[in-house]
Amino acid sequence: MLQVLLWERAKEPFAGCWSLPGGYLAPREKLEESIRRHLAAKVDVRELSHLEQLETLSDPDRHPDEWQLVTAYLGLVPTDVDPAVPADTAWHALETLPTMAFDHERIALAGRERLRAKLSYTNLGFALAPATFTMAELRDLYAAALGHDVSATNLKRVLLRRGVLEPIGDHRPPGPSGGRPAELYRFRTRSIAITDQFAVLRPPA
Repeated sequence: MLQVLLWERAKEPFAGCWSLPGGYLAPREKLEESIRRHLAAKVDVRELSHLEQLETLSDPDRHPDEWQLVTAYLGLVPTDVDPAVPADTAWHALETLPTMAFDHERIALAGRERLRAKLSYTNLGFALAPATFTMAELRDLYAAALGHDVSATNLKRVLLRRGVLEPIGDHRPPGPSGGRPAELYRFRTRSIAITDQFAVLRPPA
């Protein structure tokens, strides 16, 4: 299940509502420096596997008290990283978001759509996956992000054909229920690259 990290507001406006972590720029601070600083200070997230600018919003009515120009970012945390978030912060499923402040629900859903699009035509799956994984584990990650079932066989065929994955020459031992050892894979590179600019990963017919 795809989740977003939200911070519960303690002050007005929208006290008690959930919001995306963020804040004001410091003097002479760059945008990416600012978002990393706020993530560390407000929700104790210091490790991101991918960060990219999502959109800039300038609607004068998005804040009830002042005009705010905001730049939103999409940041991804791999599944094997579990930050120790503060008590006023929690992971929420994107399919069942709580009441959110400002236009943050719209921003969160826009981030989900950006992620889904990029999983189709880039190697961005590396940002969700641990260093090594089985195809069944990678299939589950893609299915959670895309919101529909994914065939492990088809996913393996597509990603190997694009040169995105490689086997590491090792296997995951069988679990308590037995079965054959599962082959382990890794992404060839853990930085963003376009692999097929016209590709779309569609739900099964």
